[in-house]
Amino acid sequence: MSKASHQQLSHYGPSGQAAMVDVSAKPPTRRTATASAFVELSSAVLAALPANPKGNPLEVARFAGIQAAKRTADLIPMCHPLMLSKVDVQVEIVAGGVRINATVSTVGPTGVEMEALTAASVAALTVYDMTKALDKSIVIRNIQLEAKSGGKSGEFLR
Repeated sequence: MSKASHQQLSHYGPSGQAAMVDVSAKPPTRRTATASAFVELSSAVLAALPANPKGNPLEVARFAGIQAAKRTADLIPMCHPLMLSKVDVQVEIVAGGVRINATVSTVGPTGVEMEALTAASVAALTVYDMTKALDKSIVIRNIQLEAKSGGKSGEFLR
């Protein structure tokens, strides 16, 4: 049985309705999370990236990921608005596509996993948007948490 099956989901009140977790009693600590995503692109699309008429898709995706991390609470209903200390989104061409890594940090009472996952997801969607005219078979894969630190649940490393 997994560790998760012994814990209760945190975003539900006593009557089973969805609720934002009260983090007001938790002490602020340094929290960091890294998430990744992979955008599978054909070799023709990869070769065309430098000549994209919309601009550099990788740089636009990087900016979109940074902006998305800052807007996570507007997109995910039970996320707390957080003062982020740093958002770093790296987008690089690798074999078969584009790899995205997003790292988010804060000092606060709750973690930044959702901000990192949102940054990676929106960066991947932006790569898709910037290249979809060339190929409709683009696939976004493996949006996942890679690592986190801080908070009562401690360290996680995939």
